[in-house]
Amino acid sequence: MTYPHIEPYAHGMLEAGDGHRVYWETCGNPDGRPAVVLHGGPGSGCTPAWRRFFDPEAYRVVLFDQRGCGRSTPSAAEPDADLSTNTTHHLLADIELLRTHLGVERWLVFGGSWGSTLGMAYAQRHRERVTALVLFSVAVATVRNVEWITESMRRFFPAQWAAFKAGAGGQPGRLVDAYARLLADPDPAVRDRAARDWCDWEDSHVAVTAGHKPSARYQDPRFRRLFARLVTHYWRHGAWLDDEQILRGAATLAGIPGALIHGRLDVSSPLDDAWELAQRWPDADLVVVDDAGHGAGYPGMTQACLAALDRFARSPQTP
Repeated sequence: MTYPHIEPYAHGMLEAGDGHRVYWETCGNPDGRPAVVLHGGPGSGCTPAWRRFFDPEAYRVVLFDQRGCGRSTPSAAEPDADLSTNTTHHLLADIELLRTHLGVERWLVFGGSWGSTLGMAYAQRHRERVTALVLFSVAVATVRNVEWITESMRRFFPAQWAAFKAGAGGQPGRLVDAYARLLADPDPAVRDRAARDWCDWEDSHVAVTAGHKPSARYQDPRFRRLFARLVTHYWRHGAWLDDEQILRGAATLAGIPGALIHGRLDVSSPLDDAWELAQRWPDADLVVVDDAGHGAGYPGMTQACLAALDRFARSPQTP
């Protein structure tokens, strides 16, 4: 069971440059161990559920909505929102700007799915600012991963993938590129249909256990538009990282303690990447949850994340 719901004790909008304003909030103990939350997607935004992973007496928790999503502006849901200044490198700079703005010297990084990719990229670039990492549903930005999640995964979900492919309208090339074009179409009906088809596929490939319920967030047309735009924007560009950069750089995290928490049934981000990271990062513990897929919504995943965060709350911070 997660911690009780808490409200932020401070929040604001960070002027990040390029016309972007990034929403942030802090909750928990103002004198507690600093931690920053990196949400998934890209484009999911930080919901109140993220706050409940942290002991509010032990942590000073910083949450923010990455560029273009959640309460940050401009929203990628707007068809004229410029995405050229919405890249991994811009997000990494935003994290550092927010850290400085809040007067945090070093902090624990907690992220899931895309947030785990961003967390590892941040730690590899700014290791002196990271005390520990807790990452779940571990994902790495590689060409192989994008091809897997948009093409090869049809072997697990053939009917759903056929509908996903049909939604691309027979456009040539990669599906991720085809959908990015459709999401930029001048006709709002075309954009809306592409966003729905993309989010239907997103919801399909996380449905690996009985009783899966479609995400309620995908019922919101505005959320579908911003989410699909940002995911396709990042994936088609390989997240602006060299292929396998995250895996190659894992050894540079030596000395930083970490927990990698992954569901054995995670089809969206297969376990082998998390396992490979653990082989290259000597200070990371890999926790495999046997009855879980992608995301922290499975009881075993939730408990593993809570256990890791509680453990780091009690441990001394590395110098």
